[in-house]
Amino acid sequence: NKTATAPNITQRYLVVGYPQKIDALTRIFEVENFEAMIVFARTKHETETLAEKLRARGFSATAINGDVAQAQRERTVSQLKSGALDILVATDVAARGLDVERISHVVNFDIPTDPESYVHRIGRTGRAGRSGHAISFVTPRERYLLRHIEKATRQPLTEMHLPSVEDVNQTRLARFDDAITAALSDTGKLEFFREVVAHYVREHDVPEVDVAAALAVVLQGDEPLLLEPEPERPPRRERGDRPDRGDRQPRDRGDRGARPQRSWDNGVPLAPYRINVGKRHRVEPRQIVGAIANEGGLVHADFGKIQIRPDFSIVELPADLPREVWDALASTRISGKLIELQRDEGPGGYRKASHHHGRNQKRSKRDRDY
Repeated sequence: NKTATAPNITQRYLVVGYPQKIDALTRIFEVENFEAMIVFARTKHETETLAEKLRARGFSATAINGDVAQAQRERTVSQLKSGALDILVATDVAARGLDVERISHVVNFDIPTDPESYVHRIGRTGRAGRSGHAISFVTPRERYLLRHIEKATRQPLTEMHLPSVEDVNQTRLARFDDAITAALSDTGKLEFFREVVAHYVREHDVPEVDVAAALAVVLQGDEPLLLEPEPERPPRRERGDRPDRGDRQPRDRGDRGARPQRSWDNGVPLAPYRINVGKRHRVEPRQIVGAIANEGGLVHADFGKIQIRPDFSIVELPADLPREVWDALASTRISGKLIELQRDEGPGGYRKASHHHGRNQKRSKRDRDY
């Protein structure tokens, strides 16, 4: 059965917005007790940028994708098996056939769009009868993909919550305690440094506990041991707090300014973007969606209206597109032409906001939902 999952794999999911994914991933690294982990991303570009960001945060991570030479791939897999590498960022194709027993966790940084890919991904853990863990990141608009996977695999996933700052700090303190305990058991090295510390205490007349604290500061360096507490978020304004329509001021159409954002029913704002291909390039909505989704790591639910003009097109996408999506789309082509994605602030796009999956609105043939 291509959609059957192994019973020895614990399957969980985390609802998280796209911009918060990298922070969520690093917190999972901190609190999950893993031996080795594969992080799956949709695109080649995203594997590279994600691995780079993880290395910048102090994690040893390497990317493999279809552009990686076979010799380099074999070296990376060898490092993963030996324990020289603990985190691998991969695409589906690059990880196919990968069999490493010490992979205890799989994280779907981007939830796959079909159940078979999901089963293949999480099958990289729980090898040789060992227990495994699979965690899937799901944006609010990707819940339908989660339901599709659960239905096909007949296996409900358990929702998990983002590890809090307190969770991370407790884990760090526990590991700090473990490091002290391990050092105390090494009596050979301990005897030498005991004499060094005793000499310092005699010379400077300071308590031994202060010397121990000072050594911890030296060991920790500039990186703080604990995370700062999360700032309190201001309370969200309820619908009842909004002014009635009768209290609103009439709209001033004299200065149109920047285009207003529109929102999905779940509150995620969309905004119009301009791409440099249109009717004369014989472009169709499905080509636009396919190219932007594949290269930018987006899903069908990230798209609103698509308006195709003679020389360009207007596409509704999430208003807060992350920088990595912009970078990925910088070299994207449709019909052989660079799309040159940019926010649409001028005339030629939408004149009126509306809601996706419309409300019996009349549309011209140019205004299409996809």
